[in-house]
Formats: sequence, structure tokens, C-alpha cells
Amino acid sequence: MNRAPATAARAEPTRPPLLSTTLRMEPDDVRAWVVVDRVVDGLAMGGTRMTATVTEGELARLARAMTDKLALVDLPIGGAKAGIAPAPGAPVERLETMRSFGRAAAPLLHGGVYLGCDQGTTYADRRTAFDAAGYDVAHRPGATRLTVGWDELWTHMADVTGFGVAVAVLGALRAAGTRTPQRIAIQGFGTVGRAVAGHLSDHGHLIVAVADVRGTIEDQSGLPVAALTAITSSDGTVDRTRLPASARVHASAGAWLNVDADVLVLAASAAAVGADEVPGVRAGTVVEGGNMSCTEPARRLLREAGHTVLPDVVVNVGGAAATGCVLAGIAPSDLPLPRLSAWLRDWISTRITRNCELVQELHASGSADPVARLLAEKGVHRAPAV
Repeated sequence: MNRAPATAARAEPTRPPLLSTTLRMEPDDVRAWVVVDRVVDGLAMGGTRMTATVTEGELARLARAMTDKLALVDLPIGGAKAGIAPAPGAPVERLETMRSFGRAAAPLLHGGVYLGCDQGTTYADRRTAFDAAGYDVAHRPGATRLTVGWDELWTHMADVTGFGVAVAVLGALRAAGTRTPQRIAIQGFGTVGRAVAGHLSDHGHLIVAVADVRGTIEDQSGLPVAALTAITSSDGTVDRTRLPASARVHASAGAWLNVDADVLVLAASAAAVGADEVPGVRAGTVVEGGNMSCTEPARRLLREAGHTVLPDVVVNVGGAAATGCVLAGIAPSDLPLPRLSAWLRDWISTRITRNCELVQELHASGSADPVARLLAEKGVHRAPAV
């Protein structure tokens, strides 16, 4: 690849987002925000998360990460993020909350800020919000013309983020010259974690542990992924009463960290691995399948300790990339669903694989922050890792 001069990787001072706005919601004890980090060619995009703890500051960091993700796969779209914080202790009237969000966010949606799904929201929530806003992706000028509805496309592509994470793992293992089945531990068994497990298992690797909110399930001979998925709820909680007899259950919250595995995939909460957790990581390869799964100091310390780290902005991009290809009209129009799905997966796979190779190459050459270097070469500057 063409290398920019060393000075090009020097980050500009941290800048505020382009737009950060509070939405007026009904009932008015529900708080909501939309943060737009950057607009490119009139477009920005990101997910909508609904948690009790989401803050405007958190959204700004996530929107900036979305800018990085999209730039790294060469999509001409800026990053954005939305958040909904229900009133503490109050029951969530989900349908009305999403309708209210859609009405409040309508000017942004119609103005080029796409707001999809994220933690705490579903495709059904997105549909409710879009309907309330009178927004239809298919009618956006310049978008790929679809032969199916947006919901049908995403029902078919529901595993695409996990697919992208699995592609990153497989690429890293190939680059390392690995020829034998590897032991995989997965922290988080929601939509992304289950998809990662399925794809890696299909390629002959052993899923030796999965963790959910209730603890860690381990079997060093390999967990039966299809059977485990069948007893997992939509929120990623595994039914302990139906586990195979060979599975061990660890109730301690951080047991997944110390599982004897070759690869650790982080597919749940942000900052799952901080500096204090680094000494306990046993896996040689750590993959950030979720947003901000490792803190910046933890990434640095893991690399210094000899671990391969595949960062979130490189691997957790499948869903965003597929959406962006349609929004920006990069995907071919009028393809039947199976061919469109195959095209999107090939496009995503090519870019994730290449970026993972570049990250590993830069790290091997002594770069302290390979992602910042890659972004600088694309004209996107960010604060240095600390």
C-alpha cells in the first residue's frame, strides 16, 4: 500500500461533532438525542440505541467511531448515532416511544441522516420509527433500487455484522499460517455473537465458550452451536436447563476472560476489556466484535504483550457497510435478493479482510496505533491513543 509520510498520522485535536441535538419526545420524561459526527456527500448514518444509561457524550464517541468505520471501507458517508433513554423505573411503552422518536427525527431522516438499529432496538422498532416519520429508504434519490422491501432485505441479512466479524477472524488466522481448528471464546451471545459462532463453526473451528448476562458456558471439546442457538432467547440469554451434559457453567461475571482459547471475540458491552483485565486475557487474538469493546489503553497493552488485536472500527462494520452500499447507490440496482445478498457479502468480506491485513502489517512494522495511521491516509484524523 502507499504510505503517507509519518507526519500524516499525527492527529488533529479532538473536535466536537458537527451536530448534536436533543429530540422532543412524548412522554416528555423520555430523553433522546441524535449526534452527527460528519456529513459526506449529504449523507450520515448510524444506529439508534435505547438503554437507560445512554448519554449524549456516549453517542458522540459512537458517531465518531462510525465515521471511522465508513471511511475505512471507503463509503462516502459520515457517522451518526441516536440514543433513547427511557425514564428510570418507568415501564417502556415501546411502540409509542418509537413512534415519537420517528416523528421527532423525521427532519433528519429526510435530510440524509439514516438512523438504523443498535443496542436495545430491533428491526421492528426501526420500521415503527420509519413509518411514523414517513421515511422509506427506497425513495431516497441515488439509493440502490431494491427488488424487495427494506425489511425483507434485512431479515435475509440479519447475520451480516457477525459474518463480517467471522471474516476478520478467518483472515487473521490465515495470515498467521494457522492450519488446525482453533478454540474460540465469545463474550456475548446476541445477534452478533450467535452469527460469529455459526460461521466459525461452519469453518471447522471449536466454540469452546460463550458468555451471556448470567455467566459463561464452557466445553473444551466444542459446544454444539446450532443446539445452543436453539435454546437462546432473542436477547442472547442461554437456557441453562437445556445445556448438554458436557458443558460447564461459570457463574462469575468475568469467567470468559480466563477461558483457555486461541481467539476471544468480544460481542457485548463497551469497555469489556480495560487495562486491569489485560493480564487475564489468555487468547492470542482478541477481536472487537462490538462497539468499543476494549479501551484504548487496553488495546495498547494487549499489543505490547504480544496479542493480535482486531479493532471494532475494522471488524464490526458488516451491517453499516451493507446499509451504506444501498444508501449511497454503490450496490447494483434491481438484483434479486439472493444475488444482492451475495454481492454485499463479497464487498464487505473483501474490505474487512484487506483492512485486517493492513492493521496487522502496520502493527508488525512498529505502529502504535494502526487504525489512526490508516485513517490519516484517508484524510480522517483523530486523537491519538492514550
